[in-house]
Amino acid sequence: MAGEHPTGQRGLFTPFNVVAGIILLAGGVLTVMRFTGGLAAVTALDDNNPWGLWIGFDLLCGVALAAGGYVTSAGAYIFGLKRFHAAVRPAILTAFLGYALVVLALHYDVGRPWRLPYPIFVSPGPTSLLFEVGLCVFLYLTVLFIEVTPAAFEWLKLTRLRALVVKLTLVLTIFGVVLSTLHQSSLGALFLIAPGKLHPLWYSGYLPVFFFVSSIFAGMSMVIFEGTLAHKYLHHKMDEAHKAGTLNVVLSFGKAAAFVMAGYFYIKIIGLAADDNWHYLATGWGLWYLLELFGFVAFPAFLYALGVREKNVRTIRVASLFAVLGVVLNRLNVSVIAFNWHLPLSQWYVPSIYEVGTSVFIVTLGIVAYKFAATHMPILHGHPDFEYEH
Repeated sequence: MAGEHPTGQRGLFTPFNVVAGIILLAGGVLTVMRFTGGLAAVTALDDNNPWGLWIGFDLLCGVALAAGGYVTSAGAYIFGLKRFHAAVRPAILTAFLGYALVVLALHYDVGRPWRLPYPIFVSPGPTSLLFEVGLCVFLYLTVLFIEVTPAAFEWLKLTRLRALVVKLTLVLTIFGVVLSTLHQSSLGALFLIAPGKLHPLWYSGYLPVFFFVSSIFAGMSMVIFEGTLAHKYLHHKMDEAHKAGTLNVVLSFGKAAAFVMAGYFYIKIIGLAADDNWHYLATGWGLWYLLELFGFVAFPAFLYALGVREKNVRTIRVASLFAVLGVVLNRLNVSVIAFNWHLPLSQWYVPSIYEVGTSVFIVTLGIVAYKFAATHMPILHGHPDFEYEH
C-alpha cells in the first residue's frame, strides 16, 4: 500500500503527515509575516475590536477545553476514583498542550510579546484581573509540565526523577484544581467591564460562574472526545488496562456532564431572569442565544443522560462533540460574535484568512505533539518496567 514500508510499518508520507506538513509550512510563513509586518499585516483588528479570533478561540476556548486535566486528576487522586486512572495521562497531556498553545497564541496576539513576563516578574499588578489570569496560567502550566513528566521519565528510563514526581501527585493535583478554579472564572470576569459592548443576553454578573461551571463539563466532554479520536487512530498503542478503563470513564464522565450541564442550563435561566432580559429573546440575537442554549447545552445534556441510561457509548461520544462545539460557540459569542453588537454591520469584526490560518496552524501543532507523545511515551499504555498507576 502507498505510504507503507514492505515490513508493514507506515512510512513518512502518510496522508496525516502530508496535510500536517503543509499546514505547518504555511504556519511558518504566517509566523514570519506576523513578526515582520506586525499585527496589521495579518489581522483585521482595530480600535473597536482589539481582541479577535486569537483571544476568542485560541485562548478562551483553549483554556476551557483544557479543563479536562484538572477535572480528571481531581476525580482520580482527590476523590479516589481509581476507575478514572486510565484517562489521567491522556487528559493531562491534552491539558498541558492546550495551555502551552494558549501561551504560544498570546505571543502572536500581543503587540510586544517579549514583554509577556513583565506583569509577573517585573511589574506585577495585583489589582488587575489580567494579572491574576496570567499568574494562574503561568503557575498551572508549570504544574501541568511537572505532571506530564512521569511519562517522559519512564520513556527516558529516569527512574529516580520519575519516583520523585509521582510522590508529588496529590499536592500538584490540589494546586492545579485551585489555580483552575481561579483563572477559569476570572476569564469570564474580564468581560464584566464591558456592559455596553457585550450583548445583554451574554452579559451577566454571573459570567465568572458561567465560565467556571461550563469549564467543568467542557473538560469532561473533551476527555471523552479526545478518547474517541485516540481509540480510532491510536488504538494499536493502547494496552488492555486502558481499553478496559475506557467504558467506565465514558459512562462516568457522561453521567457527570449531564448533571453539570443541567445545572449550567438552570443558572443561565436564572441569569436571564435576574437581568430581566426576556424581551431580547424575540429578536434575531435571541434566536441565536436560544440556539446556543438549547442546541448546544440542553440537547447534549439530554444525549448524555440517554446514553448513560442505555449504556450507549456512541450516543455519549456524539454528545461530547456537541458539548465541545457548544463551549466553543459560547466563548466566541462572548468575545467576538456578540461583542460590539451595537456597531453598524460595516464595522463588525471578521477575522482575516491569516488569523484563521494561524489558529489552524496552532491547533495542528498540538495534534502533532499529542500524536508524537502518545506514540513514543507511555500515555495510552503502561510501561513494562513501572507499575501501572494511571
